[in-house]
Amino acid sequence: QVQLVESGGGLVQPGGSLRLSCAASGSIVSSASMGWYRQGPGKQRELVAIVISGGTTNYADSVKGRFTISVDDDKKTVYLQMNSLQPEDTAVYYCYARLRELGRATYQTYWGQGTQVTVSS
Repeated sequence: QVQLVESGGGLVQPGGSLRLSCAASGSIVSSASMGWYRQGPGKQRELVAIVISGGTTNYADSVKGRFTISVDDDKKTVYLQMNSLQPEDTAVYYCYARLRELGRATYQTYWGQGTQVTVSS
């Protein structure tokens, strides 16, 4: 069974940096996309950044120039480097992946358990 395990959240001061990691495990045949969503207090879940098969990346306007997403295909791991963090970046960050599992004909959507990022002085 496919699982996504996140790490790297925590408390950071404004202007600081954090790096999130998300490792996919299981019998994965291929990946269509991997990325990160976040849900701040009282807000809806929103897309932060995503990498689509082939290497195309998309970012939310609010994080462009500050966050960088990357994927290690061999390790089936997606990273989110977050720089110049601001209080409005405070949220639970969720890893997302669209993967095809061995024995399945179609891609399925998987979510991580979420990791808290708090930006505060």
